[in-house]
Amino acid sequence: MAHHKSAIKRIRQTERRTAVNRARTSRIRTFIRNVESAVAQGDKEAASKAFKLAEPEIMRGVTKGVLKKNTAARKVSRLAARVQALS
Repeated sequence: MAHHKSAIKRIRQTERRTAVNRARTSRIRTFIRNVESAVAQGDKEAASKAFKLAEPEIMRGVTKGVLKKNTAARKVSRLAARVQALS
């Protein structure tokens, strides 16, 4: 357990940031899952709509520091390729 005031504050901040980051990561995963389920059903229109919503959400994860830039680019690229393959 921390004894210094500053260390106690760091613990509080870390808990808050962890909760926010976990929620953001979960939200990104949900958007990706929506695209993948639409692709699995073979619904091109639903998949492209879901992808249009998922892409900015994934990139927002980069600006917020939840994902690295190349990881996000890879995820977007693979999703785009799967949506494109439906046509």
